[in-house]
This record gives sequence, structure tokens and C-alpha cells, in this order.
Amino acid sequence: MAHFIITWLVTTVALVIITFLPTGVESDDFSKTAITALVIGVLNALVSPLRGVLNVLTLGLFFLFGNIILFGIAAKLVEGFRLRWGVWSAFLGAIALSLLNSFLFKVLSAAGVI
Repeated sequence: MAHFIITWLVTTVALVIITFLPTGVESDDFSKTAITALVIGVLNALVSPLRGVLNVLTLGLFFLFGNIILFGIAAKLVEGFRLRWGVWSAFLGAIALSLLNSFLFKVLSAAGVI
């Protein structure tokens, strides 16, 4: 459970940062961003059993397209979280989320938090 909470908090922080970048990803407030991070996390957990096989078959492109689709679904499900430029915002947001999550987890790992 602690790993899930840490992942959710890291994703929330990453999404907050992304909303300040020129990606077209917008959120009304922190609570909407936290809910969006939760939705993306739950959707990721539901898709993860298929991810391994599909990533191998698509040479990793499924990971990118899967995250783009997750951004779109999250924008539809969470009122107050928007993708200003549609698919382009989802594309930029997915790439930024992957990079920021990787960076933040490396920092937390180096600090001994996880």
C-alpha cells in the first residue's frame, strides 16, 4: 500500500509540474490534478497485464500510445482536467509524465525514500 501511495504522490507532483509547462495539459486546481493522477494510476494498473506482451510486439510503442490514451480517458473522466490541444497535449503530457516520473523516482531512490 505504501508503494501505491508514493507512486500516486509522485505522479501528482509530476502532473502539477506538467500543468505549468507549455504542453496544453491544464487542471483547475491541485485536487483535480491529484484525482487525475489516481485515475491514471488505476487505469495503468488495469492495463499492465497486457503491457508486457504488447510492448514486445510493438517495440515499445504501445507504452507511448497507451499513455496517450490514458491521458485522454483521464481528461474525459475528471472534470477540471483538460487537454487544450487534444491528442497533441496528450502526447506531450505522456512524454513529460514518463520523464518526470523517472526523474522523481531516481531522486527518491537515491535519497533512500524508496
